[in-house]
Amino acid sequence: MSNPTTSVRTDGGTALFDTSDTAILLIDHQTGLFQTVKDISVRDLRANATTLAKLASLLKIPVITTASEPKGPNGPLMPEIHEFAPHAIYVPRHGEVNAWDNPEFVETVRGTGRKTLIIAGVWTSVCLMFPALSALAAGYQVYAVIDASGDPSELVSRTTLARLVQAGVIPTSTNAVVAGAHGTWARPEAADLAKLYALLAPNYGALIESYHTAQDVAKGKA
Repeated sequence: MSNPTTSVRTDGGTALFDTSDTAILLIDHQTGLFQTVKDISVRDLRANATTLAKLASLLKIPVITTASEPKGPNGPLMPEIHEFAPHAIYVPRHGEVNAWDNPEFVETVRGTGRKTLIIAGVWTSVCLMFPALSALAAGYQVYAVIDASGDPSELVSRTTLARLVQAGVIPTSTNAVVAGAHGTWARPEAADLAKLYALLAPNYGALIESYHTAQDVAKGKA
């Protein structure tokens, strides 16, 4: 008879993504496009995209970025992504609206060897949805990070979410991606991961500060 303590999985199994088989695609987070986003504050959108970059750098998850017409009105990519994920690979496009229509972009994704893609983009209804549906059709498991993306209206965003879910793309949030990648507090990066939660939820950051202060008081250090 097998030992039940070793035969029962407790890590979520296939219900959660595996960071060793995951790549993050951050598509068209461009400063001009940010001005059209109405379903989320630009501050929160940028913070969430930055958090994904920091997570990828911390846990060594491949990151691929791209921009549509960065010298045009859509504007350049927000600099925080490559600042906090210096390993990120930027793929230039040549007018393709759907990043998946760019052969170099697709080859770069394939080159990671990863089969799970976590995608965010501006607009959600175009820059995220088009490559997400294309990647899904190509056999990838695809997560769409809705709060690291943005659209011109709530109606457009809700319509996009419905289409993504209907197709089989998994909607998620930045917080859920961080927690899913985190897995356990018993890891050397735990303190740095806690800082990411504090960025996503300032009240959680205040909770951590209060806890550490209480610990210092209890030890007679305060």
